[in-house]
Amino acid sequence: MQALPSFIISLSVILTALMLERLLVLLDLLAADNSPLTTFLSLLADLIPHYLGLAIPAAFCVSIFSSVRQLNLNNEIDALLNSGKSLFQCVRPYIISGYIISILCTILYGYIQPYARYDFRAAFFYASHAGWAPHIQSHMIIQPNNHTVMIVDKASQYGTALSGIFIRQQKLNDKKQPIEQIILADKGNFYSRQDRTVIMLKLYNGQNLTLNPNNNNNITEFSNATRIIQNTNKNNIFRERGDDQRELTLNGLYEQIKQHTNKNIPLLSIKAEFHFRLVRALSVIAIPFLATALAISPKRQRRNLGLGIAALILVAYDHVQQLGLTLVSHGHDNAFVALWIPFFIFIIISYGFLFFKNNPFILNPRFFLNRLLRHADK
Repeated sequence: MQALPSFIISLSVILTALMLERLLVLLDLLAADNSPLTTFLSLLADLIPHYLGLAIPAAFCVSIFSSVRQLNLNNEIDALLNSGKSLFQCVRPYIISGYIISILCTILYGYIQPYARYDFRAAFFYASHAGWAPHIQSHMIIQPNNHTVMIVDKASQYGTALSGIFIRQQKLNDKKQPIEQIILADKGNFYSRQDRTVIMLKLYNGQNLTLNPNNNNNITEFSNATRIIQNTNKNNIFRERGDDQRELTLNGLYEQIKQHTNKNIPLLSIKAEFHFRLVRALSVIAIPFLATALAISPKRQRRNLGLGIAALILVAYDHVQQLGLTLVSHGHDNAFVALWIPFFIFIIISYGFLFFKNNPFILNPRFFLNRLLRHADK
């Protein structure tokens, strides 16, 4: 419970820091295309699982370090040790939390991130290939194509809900003769088809004046009508999920390892991604041992560099994982050597930090000398 507030605050700060640069890039791109705020929020929601996977281990380490550090400064660790408890018993709640977060990270890395990554790419594709964006402003003259000019009195909902509409449109009649249409409508709404190839304008309560070549003009009234504002004649449909190994779930990766049916992805890349996700999720188990050992320092030592050391170790280990992923995907090494051996080394080092912190006398030369003399006397 003491570590929970620190975990929430650290997670928020780290997540914001990681996403800040990407958010600025998205804002520039979407602003250039006049995309609505809802598109930006949708892309932001799809980005969160990716950066959450990076922020959770760091926030977990910071929260444990700050909590244990406070216990140590308040002499509560000393009281527990003097009562016969070991450090491993004192930090058992953090160790159990590490197993729980490791399971949650397995779900995040293995199932949530693949879908979020595909949704982000699809949404960004549609935002970039939407053609003319009908986000107009009040009293602005708009020319969506070469044959249409329109102006509205009022525009709301990012320019998709209109009122006081005037449209001048040139087209050909059934006899291939040029005609001109002037349309007035009280209200209207933009929308697009599911394939995003046609932008439509739904009009309500208006009049349509048609100017024919033979001066046989006519005017009609309508309660609702539909006009095609733009026809791109393009099939802007994003590909199906699964052309990238990072878009496959753990089950999908395992099935592809057993029977490689997707020829667009190399088998080595699939194996590397599968082992990389498992190693990355299981590595969270070692964080409580590492953070607890580095948080406990002598009382007279005012400065504690343990958090900086923990950050360096985690960053270095992350780079080793990324290197192992690259080596396995390019066939330079197998997954056990490039990914699992560094994982076991990281577990042993983290456990060793806490073990020697719990048994400091082992590192004392006098301890070995006394044991040697006892054996010599025997």
